[in-house]
Amino acid sequence: MPQLALLLLLFLPFASAQADAPRTFREAKKIAWTIYAERPVDFYCGCAFEGNRIDLASCGYIPRKQPKRAARVEWEHIVPAWVIGHQRQCWQQGGRKQCTSKDPVFSKAEADLHNLVPVVGEVNGDRSNYGFGMLSEKPSQYGACPFVVNFKQRTAMPPEYSRGAIARTYLYMSERYDLRLSRQDKRLYEIWNRQYPISEWEHWRNRRIACVQGNANPHVGAVDPRRCGPRKSLASR
Repeated sequence: MPQLALLLLLFLPFASAQADAPRTFREAKKIAWTIYAERPVDFYCGCAFEGNRIDLASCGYIPRKQPKRAARVEWEHIVPAWVIGHQRQCWQQGGRKQCTSKDPVFSKAEADLHNLVPVVGEVNGDRSNYGFGMLSEKPSQYGACPFVVNFKQRTAMPPEYSRGAIARTYLYMSERYDLRLSRQDKRLYEIWNRQYPISEWEHWRNRRIACVQGNANPHVGAVDPRRCGPRKSLASR
């Protein structure tokens, strides 16, 4: 009986957190702004940002073609919505709009905060829905930002400091939403998961998201809901 009571105590705070979990991508972005306001640095290039404006000088970023888009923060799905949607029937019936309005599983996956990061807008656009992989090119497209896009191969190579987080996000999303990964991709992410240890930033992010969304990424680690503190509604801010 005491063990059951303890389990209930551990579960109840996360159960209440689910009430504030984002239901749509729009809600998720509102919540994400409040989370990353504590650590306003973009995911791929390490650029500082204030509000929705990227400080390009802070990371030595040089726009490739789109200076206006490069100067703003955009919210990137590490696992693209295109990838999520193309494995669901709704996409065949009307694309992303149909999935968002008619498929609750897609909407939940699209709004999952573990899959959402702030990035330089131009990099978000260039990465598009390309998969991640290793490339022979040296980083030079975006100044000092060590991100590479090969448009012909439709492949993006992220900097080393983000590869572990990317791998653990892909593995989490695959398991939580039953997304198929190719044998090659799964092998790559398993290698990156082992090669690049979990950072302090990842632990911080995992804890903050778990306290809002109601679930942690198990590839990063468990989160004790008793450490979440008083509940506050972030989506309405």
